[in-house]
Amino acid sequence: MSEAIHVTAVEGDDAPPAAGASSGRTPAPPDAAVYFVYPSNHETIYPSSTIRFGLRNMGVAPAKVDKANTGHHHLLIDVDEAPRLDEPIPNDSQHLHFGGGQTEKKITLTPGRHTLQLILGDYQHIPHDPPVISERIEVFVMKPKKKRNRL
Repeated sequence: MSEAIHVTAVEGDDAPPAAGASSGRTPAPPDAAVYFVYPSNHETIYPSSTIRFGLRNMGVAPAKVDKANTGHHHLLIDVDEAPRLDEPIPNDSQHLHFGGGQTEKKITLTPGRHTLQLILGDYQHIPHDPPVISERIEVFVMKPKKKRNRL
């Protein structure tokens, strides 16, 4: 015979979350990882370079496609802090969205030092739970070479 189970019913908003209940964010496998295929940390790159994204133990799906264990890439450029985890990732010149499911993109950066970081967003651009976020890498963008005039 099984042990007796004790249940307490609570009404309204005072009810505690159910065991294992999430924050409302889309779940991600605990071993999922997003990373840079190119460039590497501390690498010198051209002003216009193709940045390549990698993803392990999850799949890539376009924004608005709600499919388990999938998401799409967001590239954070010169962002000191990760975005809020309970809101959509901003969409601006420092938070680039790849909602079409892209795994690489040619971007243009000004010469000098820049930081890059990847974060996977769900179908609504909200980070997963737990968040799938890369290490922040630093790249150095070289000055463009001067074009020579040919006669």
